[in-house]
Amino acid sequence: MEFACGFVYVPPSVTQRDANRSNPTKLSALLPVNRWRPRHPPPPLPTKSAEAKAPTKSQFYVTVAENPDKAVVKKALLPPHMKNRSPPSSRFTHNLPDETDLKERPSDPSYSYATPEGLRVDMKRLEVSAPFWEPEYLTLLSGPSSDASLASPSAGKEPLPGNPNVLLVSLQKLLSEETGQTTQGEPTFCSTCGAVTDPCYDNVINDCYFCQPSTPSTPRCPQDVLYLLRPDEEALCAADGLLLFCIDTSGSMSTTSQVTEGGQVVHKTRLQFVLEAVLRCVQRLSEQQPDIRLGLVTFNSQVTMHGNENFASQSLSSAELNNCDFLREEAAGFPTPPPLSQNKDYFQRQVMGLRHGGTTALGPAALLTIEIASRQPGSKVILCTDGKANTELGDLELEDNDARTLLSSTIFYQDLGDYAASRGVTVSVLSIEGTDCRLDELGRLSERTGGTVVVASPKRLHSEFEEIIENRMIATHCTVTLLLPRSLHVRGEKEAGPKGTREVGNVDPDTEITFQFGAREQDAAAPAVGNRVFIQLQIRYRQRKGQTMLRVITTSRDVTDDSSAALSTLSLAIIQLNSSQASAALAVRGRLLDARKEGEVQRKLIEKAMEHNHSAEDHQYQEWIKTMEPIYGQKDDITRTECDVLESQAVTDAGAALFYTMMRSNRKTISLKDKQKL
Repeated sequence: MEFACGFVYVPPSVTQRDANRSNPTKLSALLPVNRWRPRHPPPPLPTKSAEAKAPTKSQFYVTVAENPDKAVVKKALLPPHMKNRSPPSSRFTHNLPDETDLKERPSDPSYSYATPEGLRVDMKRLEVSAPFWEPEYLTLLSGPSSDASLASPSAGKEPLPGNPNVLLVSLQKLLSEETGQTTQGEPTFCSTCGAVTDPCYDNVINDCYFCQPSTPSTPRCPQDVLYLLRPDEEALCAADGLLLFCIDTSGSMSTTSQVTEGGQVVHKTRLQFVLEAVLRCVQRLSEQQPDIRLGLVTFNSQVTMHGNENFASQSLSSAELNNCDFLREEAAGFPTPPPLSQNKDYFQRQVMGLRHGGTTALGPAALLTIEIASRQPGSKVILCTDGKANTELGDLELEDNDARTLLSSTIFYQDLGDYAASRGVTVSVLSIEGTDCRLDELGRLSERTGGTVVVASPKRLHSEFEEIIENRMIATHCTVTLLLPRSLHVRGEKEAGPKGTREVGNVDPDTEITFQFGAREQDAAAPAVGNRVFIQLQIRYRQRKGQTMLRVITTSRDVTDDSSAALSTLSLAIIQLNSSQASAALAVRGRLLDARKEGEVQRKLIEKAMEHNHSAEDHQYQEWIKTMEPIYGQKDDITRTECDVLESQAVTDAGAALFYTMMRSNRKTISLKDKQKL
């Protein structure tokens, strides 16, 4: 795992809040708390007069910055408005001379001064502090000046825009790295928060670092361990999963497009384009992967599961398509497709014999196809359609203009996606350019299972099919859990607390996910600046051979409220990736205003880091800005409604495909392909 920032950054406002809560005056612990406050407002700003002459090279005003508690000086000359004032307390003050050489003053612990403005001059420690109140214009002048202009607040104490606390998890790298010897069996978990602890400390400590308010200085956790959770579980054959095409043959697939072939202009239907793409894939697979098991399900007013030479095709229609339990039973009784080497000719004849006509029973067809594919983890489903599902189960023709009503179709596709992910099935959805399929809802199948959502022109269908087929899966049933101390919390996850869980499902070599975290703003103390906090990452997954694994990594980071230190170590690529993924996740659900806020605040952070590090706008930054243009305000082509007052707006198919692709992006593909640009 990689951090975008070399520190855990806590905004100065949060650390100052906690400091004021615990000790509002910041006086010595040997003195009682002095709650004196000035009775009069601060004097006006000095004017360019004799009173406001610039200090000479050997003179310094006794001043403080806006935020720091103290400022070290060598010589002190008080401004005129501080002279001849009665101190608030004689308990620890003396008469203050006009000019004092702090170096020559003896180190007397009691020799300190306080002014009505709240300044205290400590002669022993040679420092000036402001425990009560600081006028905004009091700043430290570090040398000769030609005028009385005021200096800016101290560097590094201005809160950063956005959030630099981002964690990147590159799953392909973590799942393929060698971590030494594998530990067999379940680890020792905390019964409260689920953190993995080191079993050798079971009899030593009772408190868990991650779930107790008062934590030990160092957690008793493994640094990097790989567990084989069920060593007695028999490994499966690492056979390739099934590949199932789920093809729309409804009446709308008869729409034609004009193309040029062999110098002649011809018209082809959408179904012809799809069938030609499927047949080309079959030919290549028969040459390169003859053992792959290839299946076909088609749908219009009825759903047909196409068989083989030894088992006839089976069609379902009418009321049969509205009963989920019945559909699952029928799929369970349908045989697994034979290897392509034994079924190629029959499969090709089935494809070439397809005809268009009827309605679009997409929901039942998706359920049947996923149920058949679930027999073998690692299976793939390619669903190709050109219109909205318009039968009872999974109907997408119902409009949800305000995106508030939870439609039955939303629940259906969300649950179906969860089921596919739990069985290790990847679902990819392809729609044809110029159509309306409600990909914002249908795309939930792909989002949950690690598939792709594509709007393709008829000519590009074959290349899209090939890209999906070639994308291999390296793990299934993947769940990533991030554990933080109670002073921090995970942002943007279902669990808004110190623990965040991401159901990744199926993992391919390009899968990268990000987490945002930070200090809690209420009801909890922020981690102290200078301290070290520990973070644990747990990755549970199933290998291709069926073995269930758990990798646990515990690492640490220093806490800082210095924005300069945070900016100096910032990885812009990780911040950009997180911003794209987080903004797209909001936008695809119609929360465009929230997506824009998220993207804008992280853009300001990136630009501030570039300015701080004196780096020019590189090509990667420009490509990222182009990627984020639909988020920042170009929404005419991505939303279905034109009303700006709605908090949520349904997105078009083009917008949904764009946002789903952004959610699956990684550092290599942060700029979208031309086919996805609007």
